[in-house]
Amino acid sequence: MQQHKAIIIGSGVAGLAAAIRLAVRGFDVVVYEKNERAGGKIAVIEKDGFRFDAGPSLFTQPANIEALFELAGENMDDYFSYQPVTVACRYFFENGKVINGYTDPNQFAAEMQEKTGEPRENILRYLHNAGKRYSYLGNIFLEHSLHDKKTWFTKDIFKALQHTRASYLFTSLNTYNSKQFVAAETIQLFNRFATYNGSNPYKAPAMLSMIAHVEFNEGIYYPKNGMISIAEALYKLALKKNVRFCFNTAVSKILYSNNKAEGIEVHNDKVYAPVIVSNADINDTYRYLLGNQQRFSRLQKQERSSSAVIFYWGIKKQFPQLDLHNILFAKDYAAEFDHVFNKKNIYNDPTVYINITTKYDPSHAPEGKENWFVMINVPSDSGQQWNELVIELKQYVVHKINRLLKTSIESLIETEEIYTPQTIAGKMGSYRGALYGASSNSRLSAFLRHPNVVSSIKGLYCCGGTVHPGGGIPLCLKSAKIVDSYITV
Repeated sequence: MQQHKAIIIGSGVAGLAAAIRLAVRGFDVVVYEKNERAGGKIAVIEKDGFRFDAGPSLFTQPANIEALFELAGENMDDYFSYQPVTVACRYFFENGKVINGYTDPNQFAAEMQEKTGEPRENILRYLHNAGKRYSYLGNIFLEHSLHDKKTWFTKDIFKALQHTRASYLFTSLNTYNSKQFVAAETIQLFNRFATYNGSNPYKAPAMLSMIAHVEFNEGIYYPKNGMISIAEALYKLALKKNVRFCFNTAVSKILYSNNKAEGIEVHNDKVYAPVIVSNADINDTYRYLLGNQQRFSRLQKQERSSSAVIFYWGIKKQFPQLDLHNILFAKDYAAEFDHVFNKKNIYNDPTVYINITTKYDPSHAPEGKENWFVMINVPSDSGQQWNELVIELKQYVVHKINRLLKTSIESLIETEEIYTPQTIAGKMGSYRGALYGASSNSRLSAFLRHPNVVSSIKGLYCCGGTVHPGGGIPLCLKSAKIVDSYITV
């Protein structure tokens, strides 16, 4: 039997997962990657004895990865291992309150009641409802294409629609949370989940309340040796399944005629295949690979997600009051999001996220020291003077850390690397540095996100964080599964 050929453009986690799935089905798969390694946004920085995860830092829903190894008939333990994390995040508020976001709902509810006065039943009810919505709605809308008529005529869709409330779509996450909780800290904590896809809780629909289920009901995990181990495991699995990789090889064009994909152009050569999967940013797919400026212009009408400024700091001290994931909240959350999404500028009292993998893997820093991944939400790049803004932002961040942790952090910074939205755009291939492509700041965002099939070109498919179902490792892996379901060659 003739082996069909498939070309994958880009080796982010979605591209790797798509390659594995197609190889298991018997396709001859070749992955073209412009960088020197696989992994996309998942990367690592090693500097002066410190090791930092350079991209995503939160690991949830490991079942998505387990499913790939099971599909491939391989033992995941030979490639990859992880452990559960007891405290999903430690939250620091300006009023001095410090809250442990335990992954056990009952323990977390007790913590919230003790620290904020929020009745524990409010927390448990919220998480129970979020879990119900996720089981009925999430499993439909995240596992299937919203743009396929068949999705809307399955038996499960009717159950999902029965559990859909107008308030989930037509009110903001903040409005919804304000009705569910009484403590200001609780509202702010649950508003934060809009940032998981780069959105604004004061605009994004209450449907995003489902995200809390993933963290508190399902739990979070730490992959041994950091997030880079996810990319390394998938790359090794792909090689085991005879996927071929061409690194340092940028695709310049997707070839098609008569509305049918034919192959790609790379280094002025043409490589032919009936199946093309683009794991590139959807904006770049249309703008550069397809040369479709009209469709690219239409995509620009969608609001960009937030970006980030990330300080990678080698700290010559250990901070026992910090955990793996930490949030130092802005006092005025609404003002911060107004600056990010409306004023397109930095805020003088930003929320600061600090990820420290040495809490679980001490080898990531010299003895007695810590590796700090310090991230601040900022607008996507629209021509701001980032070199100047970063200097100003660093002052705000240092001042906030010093105030809330009662320290003098600047004197403890032994080494530093900085990513701006421009860095993210260049190194990670994210258009304008937007971490998740389009934002989810409207009730129709899920339906406006680009589908996994290019309907005008047969044989061309899209996966990754800028298409359905969205950004983040779990959703990228789900996008690869959706693409696989459509390829029938």
